[in-house]
Amino acid sequence: MTEGHATGRIEVQTWEPQQYDDTDSGPNLVEVHVTETFSGDIQGQGKVRFLQTVRADGSASFVGVERVSGTLADRTGTFVLQDQGTLEGSHVNGTWFVVPGSGTGDLTGLRGEGRFEAELGQHADITLDWRIDA
Repeated sequence: MTEGHATGRIEVQTWEPQQYDDTDSGPNLVEVHVTETFSGDIQGQGKVRFLQTVRADGSASFVGVERVSGTLADRTGTFVLQDQGTLEGSHVNGTWFVVPGSGTGDLTGLRGEGRFEAELGQHADITLDWRIDA
């Protein structure tokens, strides 16, 4: 087994929200298509679909699924992150985990959990405690 603690940043390249259910009496539902670039201990590109519950004050809760293509600890492949988090004011705070069985290439067997945090319009700081059971 190999394991480590990854830190880094995410820069959002595209952010494409689309409301798919709205109401005057409750929160709106929004799907957001995002592409991102990872730097630091994780190098690569990500493609995400977020589903958001957006309240009248602009705060939101969200879930997402993201495929990351790139390198981690000099290993190349892809893996999927499952995200959840909140937006309060301009502060984004969330957690994620590697979907078991989603690693490919040199990242087959990857597992892990981590966090991300950002101010809207800026990069996100990320962590991932990971292990590869191979």
